[in-house]
Formats: sequence, C-alpha cells, structure tokens
Amino acid sequence: MADIQKLIEEVKGMTVLELNELVKALEEEFGVSAAAPVAVAAAPAAAAAPAAEEKTEFKCVIKEIGDKKIDVIKAVREFTTLGLGEAKALVEAKGVIKENATKEEADKIIARFKEAGATVVAE
Repeated sequence: MADIQKLIEEVKGMTVLELNELVKALEEEFGVSAAAPVAVAAAPAAAAAPAAEEKTEFKCVIKEIGDKKIDVIKAVREFTTLGLGEAKALVEAKGVIKENATKEEADKIIARFKEAGATVVAE
C-alpha cells in the first residue's frame, strides 16, 4: 500500500505535459484508450440540443507547427506561463494552448499563431 501512496505523490508533482506523456505511454503499453466511453453515448443527446446557443468558451489547439518553430514557441510563451522547455514540448506535442478562452481571446491566439506560421484551431 505504501507503494501506491508513493506513486500518487509522484503523479501530484508532475506537470501537465509529463502527465500527458504518462497517459500515452500507459495507453501504448496496455493497448487501451483513456478516452471516456461516455462521450460516445452522449453524442446523440448533444445532437438533439438546440443549435440556437452560441459557443462562448473555446479550447485553442495547435494543429500544424509550420517552418518557424522558434516563433511558434515564442507565441506559446506569450499566451501561457510555461517556461521555454515546457513551451517547446507543448509545440512538439501539438497541445492545447488555452482552455476556456473567450471568442475574442481565441481569435487573438489564432491570429498570432498564423503570424508565426502555425495553424491553431478553436474547438
């Protein structure tokens, strides 16, 4: 039981990027997916929802890095509190730049990354 507590303490001390790598490694090792099966069941309910509501929160995700990787890393650092190494890892993993961004923030992020040569989408 002490080993489990030690593992929990190690996980608590990990960064988001390290946790992401851990999940991917576990998925690969055991041939499973961490995706919630509930999302598949919830899809028909979401389709039945009225389309009148406009989305107010967006998740900005890097889709393509482009040729100017250094400029993209600098752009990541403008919109996050990440250090240089973490920003580089996020760019290479094509990760999430910002969650719960407003429409204006998402547009600003997309424009800045387009200027840096990358493609970012707001989901």
